Amino acid sequence: QVQLVESGGGLVQPGGSLRLFCAASGSIFRSNTMGWYRQAPGKQRELVAAIASVACGGSTDYADSVKGRFTISRDSAKNTVYLQMNNLKPEDTAVYYCNYYSCSSSNAYWGQGTQVTVSS
Repeated sequence: QVQLVESGGGLVQPGGSLRLFCAASGSIFRSNTMGWYRQAPGKQRELVAAIASVACGGSTDYADSVKGRFTISRDSAKNTVYLQMNNLKPEDTAVYYCNYYSCSSSNAYWGQGTQVTVSS
């Protein structure tokens, strides 16, 4: 089992910035991908950004809608992933969920979600 604890959401004006944090604990293996998904009211959950460990290929992936504005990073020693969100837009408003995916077992785990609201 893997537990994920998220923080950093909140209310911000358009053009502002937020940084999300997600700490993983439990049965963490070297070969994993951690990422962020979001779900707005009435919409499906979608990938925002993901970053793989070196043992899992080391790649990063972003939704087209956030490229150039959001940056994902990780501290593997702390089992933590970060999402720096700049130039936020009202359409970024959603609940953001942290995800942990084991590349070896294909098991996936989710955090409880953190609300991000972009509004003037």
